[in-house]
Amino acid sequence: MCLAIPGKIKEINDVPNMGRMAKVQFGGIVKEASIEPLPAAKVGDYVLVHVGVAISIVDEEEAQKTFQYLREAGELDELEPESMNQIDTES
Repeated sequence: MCLAIPGKIKEINDVPNMGRMAKVQFGGIVKEASIEPLPAAKVGDYVLVHVGVAISIVDEEEAQKTFQYLREAGELDELEPESMNQIDTES
């Protein structure tokens, strides 16, 4: 099953031939995702990412709830070390 995972945008860059790309934090790791479909997305926003593309902006509370549900279902094992308990809400 493919899931959309919530993450926090840490950095945005314009990449030639790829458009707007963001470094998005998912628990304990940061991955790159396209934010082309979301022109209003900005650093600090929480987005749902599906197969490397941000598909919607969500509020922090919704992101935290979704992340917790996915953690409980065991769907985040490859995204976070065992010591991670929540999405980074600082910085």
